[in-house]
Amino acid sequence: MNETLPPCPNCSSEYTYEMGALFVCPECANEWVAADPINEPESHERVIKDAVGNVLADGDTVSVVKDLKIKGSSTVVKVGTKVRNIRLVDGVGDHDIDCKVDGVGPMQLKSSVVKKV
Repeated sequence: MNETLPPCPNCSSEYTYEMGALFVCPECANEWVAADPINEPESHERVIKDAVGNVLADGDTVSVVKDLKIKGSSTVVKVGTKVRNIRLVDGVGDHDIDCKVDGVGPMQLKSSVVKKV
């Protein structure tokens, strides 16, 4: 068969054929539209949301929603502490916010412990 045709997405059969604008699988009778690479969405952008579901972006100001003990220190970031000018990153573990907390210094936070202001 023609090697440029995609296999069936249901049964992975290699015997697909074109019928107009559709691809058809003769083994499972599945019909689907060919994916158009020009109209496909851009890369899989990661959407980072805060504790209440608001979408975060670089430069946002957030507020801490629970006391955060800092590992290796006796310092605590209190509830309500505002953190300005955040940066979204792929940090260690599930830490996805890089920021500087006043009185504490630079650190990474989880988006699940902040709320957009």
